[in-house]
Amino acid sequence: MGQLTASGRDTAYVWVGRDTGGQPDPAAELLCQAGRLLLDRPRAELVLTHGPGGRPLVRASDDPAGSVGLPVSVSRTAGLVVVAARRAGAIGVDVERVRPLPALALARRWFPPAELTWLADRPEAGRAVDFLRLWTAKEAVGKALGQGLRGGGLRREMPPPGLPWRPVPGAEALWVGYPELGGDLVLAVAVHATGQVDVEVVQPTGHGAVEVVQRPGHGVAAVRSASVERTSLPVVVRGNWSSRCSTLGRL
Repeated sequence: MGQLTASGRDTAYVWVGRDTGGQPDPAAELLCQAGRLLLDRPRAELVLTHGPGGRPLVRASDDPAGSVGLPVSVSRTAGLVVVAARRAGAIGVDVERVRPLPALALARRWFPPAELTWLADRPEAGRAVDFLRLWTAKEAVGKALGQGLRGGGLRREMPPPGLPWRPVPGAEALWVGYPELGGDLVLAVAVHATGQVDVEVVQPTGHGAVEVVQRPGHGVAAVRSASVERTSLPVVVRGNWSSRCSTLGRL
């Protein structure tokens, strides 16, 4: 797939929305917005389906083979839904809320020895966050691979969390990073890539949005306010949110 971003760079887009459990499904709404903006097709011409390997895909209704489909990924945590999309290739995303948990006991049960050792050496006050960074990385990588945590995914070793992108040990051209959402949230994004990939995160807040542009290749994050009425990329909150594209299966 070709690269399609406002700057011409390979970019992973991440949208964050509230999830109240009602209808319409906020994940489907965000996926339709992603397809409309990145595929440049009307919402009525988009469907949500699954591609080879079971990966979620947004494609045009007149393209049943998904030859120009948009790879997407979805994650939910309490009251929140996150959708990621990338024209240039596979992507995975996972989000968790920070909470008290027995990090070392869980790591001893589920994680490989190197990660347990790393986690045990981390400051106790932040150990739950470090555990969740590793956990979300495993989930995001599994989604990018199209296999989730099947086949020992929790035992798949992750690089120590940090920016910029970190290569996943033993996996060719597979990278994981942690864009900042702030508050009590931990977010991981995984991509297949051979070059630099930027990350752009849009998080609606009330009647506006806060757009966080994170460029992992430089380890720099810039934050700026953006109106929901703005129509140029990468701002994605635009158009009629009450309209829906077709849904095939549950994403």
